[in-house]
Amino acid sequence: MSIFDKIKKIFTKEPAPAPEKPAAPTPKKGENIIEIKGITKVFDGVTVLDNLSLGIKRGQFVTLLGPSGCGKTTLLRLIAGFETPTEGEIFIEGVPITGIPPYKRPVNTVFQKYALFPHLNVFKNVAFGLKLKTIKDPTAKKGERKYTKAEIAEKVNLALKLVGLEDYGHRDVNSLSGGQQQRVAIARAIVCEPKVLLLDEPLGALDLKMRKEMQIELKKMHENLGITFIFVTHDQEEALTMSDMIVVLNDGVIQQIDRPKKIYDEPKNAFVADFIGESNILSGVMEKDFVISFLGKSLPCVDKGFEKNEKVDVVIRPEDIKITDGAGNGHFDGQVLTSVFKGTYYEMIVLAGEYEFTVQSQVEFRPGSTVSLEIVPDSIHIMKKILTINKYIGKVTGENAVTFCNGEFSIPTAGFEVGDDVVVYVPFDAVELTDDEEDGVIGAAVTQSLYKGTYYQVQVYTDTDEDFYIDTADEWDMDDRVGVKIDGAKVRLEKYDPQEEEAE
Repeated sequence: MSIFDKIKKIFTKEPAPAPEKPAAPTPKKGENIIEIKGITKVFDGVTVLDNLSLGIKRGQFVTLLGPSGCGKTTLLRLIAGFETPTEGEIFIEGVPITGIPPYKRPVNTVFQKYALFPHLNVFKNVAFGLKLKTIKDPTAKKGERKYTKAEIAEKVNLALKLVGLEDYGHRDVNSLSGGQQQRVAIARAIVCEPKVLLLDEPLGALDLKMRKEMQIELKKMHENLGITFIFVTHDQEEALTMSDMIVVLNDGVIQQIDRPKKIYDEPKNAFVADFIGESNILSGVMEKDFVISFLGKSLPCVDKGFEKNEKVDVVIRPEDIKITDGAGNGHFDGQVLTSVFKGTYYEMIVLAGEYEFTVQSQVEFRPGSTVSLEIVPDSIHIMKKILTINKYIGKVTGENAVTFCNGEFSIPTAGFEVGDDVVVYVPFDAVELTDDEEDGVIGAAVTQSLYKGTYYQVQVYTDTDEDFYIDTADEWDMDDRVGVKIDGAKVRLEKYDPQEEEAE
């Protein structure tokens, strides 16, 4: 019998139920073990998770992926019971768990900082939870009992063997390397037989080599234990390497849920395309089915179902562009600006017209070279734009004055009365960002910047929990504090109708 078979046998060994009680139905692997329904979490007036719903199947390795501040760790903490949702409910095996304390939930958590007890050796760290746990036993007075020392020793030793530390039980945890401490934390979590293992960036403190080794080890542990893993990371490569399913989050909203290959090959929007791997993202126009126009040229593609002349986002992966020497051999001629060797390929920046393509090739073309770029139809991925205009609810506060997002902006108000509630439509190119926050009407922080060909599309997050999308020639860095000004002449107002708004 293999070590993994022994672990499964011991971890599932429970006293037989009393004869008069029918056996519970065996859970099926394809069923959802976790249901997250309409979860909203607000901290100090800021919405961190916004009406999020998600189902996680039994036995899956699910990764919550996104940038810092997207809500992934908050979601994990809600499942663990360390936070309480503002709205919504979480179910584990059909049971609502909002009112259940963390220690009574069938989950265990591995933290980035491990949270080991420094005064206990490795064996005692792993055994700690087992000493507190009670198990059902119909022969005991109260129908339950504590684990015996022999049972604890057997479970701990097998858990340590699973993580490759079978000879380390007597060691002081402070004498271990970061990777070994991380393995102890995992052993401590799995020894208590959780139905769900939550991992909050557990590889973040490791060096690159150890991190890659532990990615493989964690994947093996998941496959052999068969329990559900929910893993939090901001590392795209880590998510693509380890996961059965990836949940991409941004601003507390799910952007896409898919298998790793589909996430990479078929991103749902520009954010996912930009966040998962390298991408060339441009604005284009879908002339008709199977024909896309961008950078002044019409090219064949494999996409259909868009409106005629609909504005879209175009994604082309760097490895999908064929680069050849000289002009006239492809769709776009350009000049190589930079070339960097990345180990198995050269990554080059090629200026074609006004757009700087990122191209990856095993053949290097030196900076200054004239080259031609060819893009085949199935390498062009077309996506609907997330938004085409900013939309807010505001109030007319004076002649040519409208208040929204906690700021008063100069906007023509002909046809409206003071006190009218209005819908404010602000085009992306009507927004101006200022270096000095005080020079703007309101303050905000840059949360995203995408190069779209001849301009950058920047997303900023205001102090009143609102987003602005801006088209600008200027490049901004993440987390820059900026001021927001608006060209009122480009803004459109409509009478606000709550019923119409609710219908939308």
